[in-house]
Amino acid sequence: MSSTLNNRIRVKLKSYDYKLIDSSCKQIIDIVLRNGAEVVGPVLLPTEFKKYSVGRATFVKKKSQEQFEIRIHKRLIDIIKPNQKIIEALTNLNLPAGVDVEVKI
Repeated sequence: MSSTLNNRIRVKLKSYDYKLIDSSCKQIIDIVLRNGAEVVGPVLLPTEFKKYSVGRATFVKKKSQEQFEIRIHKRLIDIIKPNQKIIEALTNLNLPAGVDVEVKI
């Protein structure tokens, strides 16, 4: 493979719980640093808010509503000059169930 292709790996994490996403970032950074590559991040991306309004009653009292929100926390990690060991370690990584991982090479 050419060196321009393996120049950088970008890992994007999403989660509803900020504690899970922070611990996952720490795991990824530890693996990369143990295998001898540079890490940029974790970069905190803007938190996405989704808000919902639900009526309390089914038929009457339209003005009586409850509001709910979901927060989606996002982090970005760049791995500079990765080697084959790092790629294998990232594929075998066991992260918690609430974390969504997107890897771009």
